[in-house]
Amino acid sequence: MKENKHIHRDNQEANKVYNDRSLANDYRHLSSILKPGMKVLDIGCATGFISKDIATIVGENGKVIGIDNTESLILNGRESHKEIKNLELIYIDLFDFNPEEKFDLIVSARVLQWLSNPKEALLKMKSLLKPNGQISILDYDHTNLNWNPPPPESMQTFYDTFLKWRHDAGMNNRIAEDLPHLLEEAGFHSVEKINSDELYNDERSDYKSKIGIWSKVAGSLQMVEEGYLDNELRLKAIEEYNRWIETKAISMTMKLNEVRGKI
Repeated sequence: MKENKHIHRDNQEANKVYNDRSLANDYRHLSSILKPGMKVLDIGCATGFISKDIATIVGENGKVIGIDNTESLILNGRESHKEIKNLELIYIDLFDFNPEEKFDLIVSARVLQWLSNPKEALLKMKSLLKPNGQISILDYDHTNLNWNPPPPESMQTFYDTFLKWRHDAGMNNRIAEDLPHLLEEAGFHSVEKINSDELYNDERSDYKSKIGIWSKVAGSLQMVEEGYLDNELRLKAIEEYNRWIETKAISMTMKLNEVRGKI
């Protein structure tokens, strides 16, 4: 899917994030349109932990193909899910993927946020659908992240810089809100938007780890190397944010929409 050249996903930390995902927790409304016997394409499947849950629902008469352009993630997923016969994980870019068969459903979670050409990606997806096929895209509106209470100023500065860095690289920080219009522009009909916000609080055993995603993002030196951020501020943001998580954090809400369309 022609991810932006600045984005690095092939590391152990990324593998853990993707391996912790599941259909029930991380794409929770999708099961309502999954049916036994479906042929499903999962674009940007990473290590395939959502793909394998989809494969369970579509059953032995169905098929799930997951594609990703980061080879290490595909290799990790193949090893993890080698017992699942109706799941195939392929290392390939979306724009190079030209299968003989078409799909009943195409899904893509948290992928278009990284692209500078989301409309072209949607048109490519449309070309891979069967007549009357359906698409489901799940993605964020990063401009509406909500921390309770507000985090330290150093992390707020880091986050604002992160959004500017993304914008300058051609990525859409509010892709979740723009998706309905983008799907309509690409020729999809019956477009619907389903709120899928992620709320992390102490009712979840993993909430500190989930809120801590921004320490992990700040762990990268990319924005420092590209002149967007002073390294001292980056380190200060990590330290103060981690202390905030342990002493003050109540919740974090990430704005997320699932948007569906049909051809």
